Amino acid sequence: MNRTALAALTLLASTAAFPATAQIDNSKPQPVPFSETIPTPVDKPYPGTITINVDASDTSQGLFKVTQSVPVAAAGPMTFLYPKWLPGHHSPSGPLDKVAGLVFRAGGKVLPWTRDKVDMYAYHIDVPEGAKTIDIAFTFLSATKSNQGRIQMTPEMLSLQWNTVSLYPAGYFTRGIPVAATVKYPAGWTAYSGLPSNATGSSYAYQKTDYETLIDSPTIAGKYTKQFALSDRVFLDVVADTPDELKATPEQIDAHKRLVTQAVKTFGSQHYDNYHFLFTISDNLGGIGLEHHRSSEDGADVGYFTDWKNQVPARNLLPHEFTHSWDGKFRRPADLWTPNYSVPMRDSGLWVYEGQTQFWGYVLQARSGLVSKEDTLDAYAYIAANYDNTPGRQWRPLIDTTNDPIISQRRPKGWTNYQRSEDYYNEGLLVWMEVDSILRQQSGGKKSIDDFAKAFFGMRDGDWGVLTYTLDDVVATLNGIQPYDWAGFLNERLNDTSTHAPLAGFTNNGYKLVYTDEPSAYLKAIQKNYHRVDATHSLGLGTDDKGAVSTVIWNSPAFKAGLDLGDTITAINGAAFSADRLNNAIRDAKTDKEPIRLLVQAGDLYKDIAIDYHGGLRYPHLEKTGKGETGLDRLLAPRP
Repeated sequence: MNRTALAALTLLASTAAFPATAQIDNSKPQPVPFSETIPTPVDKPYPGTITINVDASDTSQGLFKVTQSVPVAAAGPMTFLYPKWLPGHHSPSGPLDKVAGLVFRAGGKVLPWTRDKVDMYAYHIDVPEGAKTIDIAFTFLSATKSNQGRIQMTPEMLSLQWNTVSLYPAGYFTRGIPVAATVKYPAGWTAYSGLPSNATGSSYAYQKTDYETLIDSPTIAGKYTKQFALSDRVFLDVVADTPDELKATPEQIDAHKRLVTQAVKTFGSQHYDNYHFLFTISDNLGGIGLEHHRSSEDGADVGYFTDWKNQVPARNLLPHEFTHSWDGKFRRPADLWTPNYSVPMRDSGLWVYEGQTQFWGYVLQARSGLVSKEDTLDAYAYIAANYDNTPGRQWRPLIDTTNDPIISQRRPKGWTNYQRSEDYYNEGLLVWMEVDSILRQQSGGKKSIDDFAKAFFGMRDGDWGVLTYTLDDVVATLNGIQPYDWAGFLNERLNDTSTHAPLAGFTNNGYKLVYTDEPSAYLKAIQKNYHRVDATHSLGLGTDDKGAVSTVIWNSPAFKAGLDLGDTITAINGAAFSADRLNNAIRDAKTDKEPIRLLVQAGDLYKDIAIDYHGGLRYPHLEKTGKGETGLDRLLAPRP
């Protein structure tokens, strides 16, 4: 068959199989409308007190068994909500998938329920005529392996968050819903919370409060516990895997006492009647750092007290979370506060909420002596270098990273330094460091960020409500301390992209970022405690101590050589991988023209990679440039 005949037959076959589009009237659906079926929250009292009872006594399977009794005033449709938008998480991350066995009853009779078709966190029921209460029962199936989420219960301890073990009625501000809660813990255990309680044996009855305060008042409990009074209002409540982990020295506790003293002096007020560090020391319970108004959930690995000298990085956690009682819980961005846990949060103010809290966390660790000034400077250097080498800042402004809790919800990322992550924490720290330097410069050394702390956080001593603010309020407070174009400055830092991190807070305050071939003691502690090998500022590469690649800096020598997360370096220049061999290879390549050769496993494949890098080892440090006591020296000095 010739080519022309073949083409004609092909065209005939195609037109027979596919008629001309003009002959087809394609289906064009229209959206199915939906009406709002969840009552809007109103600021009015709920008619009656809800009771919540949790049985947390069986730790073998991680089960929290819940019963609730909810008074009702009338028959008809009613909606119950499971907390969705969680304070401190800044995202719709309520663990709804772990709720099972849910049953509603009235007068002992099971009531059918329907999940909302739009908001999966809402349940609709019909309250029958004559019903006075709705009884609810379900089980919260906490994670039994870390790949299911955070471990909240072990044979030695547990962490109970009320948002996981309760429903609440829609249509009300949560602060207007009265609630009384009880928990049955394992026999012989001791429990702690910022919410006062009375214990009868293993059962704790918590003070009647409102639902918002209950959600903000988690508990920890355990077999091995100890409480340390840090002041007349502040307590360090410790639960540990073993009794040995509770053995804190007087000097260690004194450092924590100074943390409280320095925080109160810095902010000039206390926004709690009592405050509890709910501190777990465990290799089994999931780690955590979560702020609350009258408490914080703080988790550290074993060795916090018993291996004190090697736990320097872990000691930033408590200063950070304590600061949140002022910054985030008392003073809160107006668009982040919500009347219940169904209304979406808007995270644009996290550069203050978390960024300034990160700033004060490091300042307070130094002022209290919980961490030395030298180690704090090394921590600053590590932060400054990491953010100065973040290629993602060239396309994504800092303010957009405040959306990351909603976009990513802390799921793992492949290229964090290019995608960016929750950079409002540490880059926020850098911005506030620059604010301090400008205040000092513009005022001739008479003003500093301490003046902002007292003006912005120090009012209404004892008030543990919520006082909201906007960006305009931040600018007005700064201008009240020292006139300056604060609006323009903050707009540039928050909304502009850049090639380098804002490090003027260090250079203006007498220090500069430098690199040497020796890691700081702080970086050595990070590498040891977290089993890391850090070559991020030389090869642009980080691994664990077995060679598994955990970081590749975008456009770095490692990136250009083709390395990726998921790869494992098995050999370096022909010898089996070790941290020392990698460091030696980087050092030797500085005076050697030959590239560094890596044997890399990627799945079932092996590949030889040559990295033509000759810049030597590079580790960040802060070097003093000013004479005498600089602005940064004064910032880190204890308040008298």
